[in-house]
Amino acid sequence: MYVIGATHPSSFADIREMAKEYFFLVPGVGAQGGDMDAVIQYGRNKEIGLLINSSREIIYAGNGENFQDAVRAKAQEMVGKMSGYI
Repeated sequence: MYVIGATHPSSFADIREMAKEYFFLVPGVGAQGGDMDAVIQYGRNKEIGLLINSSREIIYAGNGENFQDAVRAKAQEMVGKMSGYI
């Protein structure tokens, strides 16, 4: 497994060419500026091969009394978006 930040997704194509069958852990999608669609476009392999992390985008989705609902909604949104690629 390789850890590759999401903020420069066009680099994924070159890295994927060198590591075709390896799994990529990809932090930085969402609040840190990484674009999930671009990461998947450039980084996927025939088995998908990506574990996309978007923890800041999720944990800072809400605060106060609505925290739990906002975090759940954001997590579900991210899962829904990723599911479209499978």
